[in-house]
Amino acid sequence: MVYSFEGYSEDGSYPVAGLLNINGTLFGTTESGGSGACGNKNRALEKPIFGCGTVFEITTSGAESVLHSFSPNGDGAGPEADLVEVHGTLYGTTEGGGVKSDGTVFSITPSGAETVLHSFGASSDDGISPLAGLTNVNGTLYGTTNLGGTSCRSGADGCGTVFSITTSGTETVLHSFGGSTDGDYPVAGLINVSGMLYGTTAGGGANDAPGTVFSITPSGKETVLHDFESSSDGVHPEAPLLEVNGAFYGTTERGGYYGDGTVFSVTPSGAETVLHNFGGSGDGAYPRAGLINVKGTLYGTTPYGGLKCNKKHTCGTVFSITTSGTEAVLYRFKGHSNGRKDGAQPQAPLINVNGTLYGTTYGGGANGAGTVLALSP
Repeated sequence: MVYSFEGYSEDGSYPVAGLLNINGTLFGTTESGGSGACGNKNRALEKPIFGCGTVFEITTSGAESVLHSFSPNGDGAGPEADLVEVHGTLYGTTEGGGVKSDGTVFSITPSGAETVLHSFGASSDDGISPLAGLTNVNGTLYGTTNLGGTSCRSGADGCGTVFSITTSGTETVLHSFGGSTDGDYPVAGLINVSGMLYGTTAGGGANDAPGTVFSITPSGKETVLHDFESSSDGVHPEAPLLEVNGAFYGTTERGGYYGDGTVFSVTPSGAETVLHNFGGSGDGAYPRAGLINVKGTLYGTTPYGGLKCNKKHTCGTVFSITTSGTEAVLYRFKGHSNGRKDGAQPQAPLINVNGTLYGTTYGGGANGAGTVLALSP
């Protein structure tokens, strides 16, 4: 463990997002903590949140500092997504906050000067509540919102969008999801492969609820590549895809043989294969993060499975898997109960920094408010 967040203080707490490496310094966000009081509740732990979240930096040796504390008055609140760097400036999203309290896109310099570029909900067809980070394509940023867009069903708040935004803040809705027609409620961001964008929706599709894999052009032409089917197939993909040698790899939060999620591959033409079913003895469960590729082996995290944190929950795992489906649990988190100060329930992807894997855990650590971790492959 590299660092334990302090909890209800001006430090960050409960990091959902992964880290961004810039010349050996790591940058990330925390969902709560910081000096801006929000007063809502932490969804997973049912604790009051004191602070609207932060942007922080940390060295690989564990020296951490808060660059920005979000506040509810027009600023963003509750960042859950990874940051992206464009020409030395960092860009990200917040799930809430902004003018309409529907989330924001923001920029921040490495020295901590933050600017809200766009507040969602500005128009009737705008997106609402971005949970995912941004993807840079030739200086234009692309992302998804979990809600908003044109209404997809009676009484719905919109089924989510794909949008583009310039670094100066000009936002355009490229696609509004239609629910049963092409997916709904995207949680994951997009990846860029040769100018085409690919992503997942956590619900919707031809089978109504399990979710989809889709492609979309930068001009907004969307195509469903795969509709998840049932509990035997993956269900509810919440993570971005990873492209390896022309195929896409990802995780589903539920479904599979045990119902605890899967790792899958899918070809650009839509042929999908379940590579691993989570839920065996000591295995991970309910993966929400994407995968990374290190010399042909894929690595990921699960927020549950493995060892027990307390009487109610298991603490999560780090796992590896080959592209042919051979999976191994590399580490089982122990949590912070009973005097233990390990992390717990990682929800974010890992990054590779000079052969060491770095990531975050949503809980655990010395104060129970999450950690930054390092792990050898």
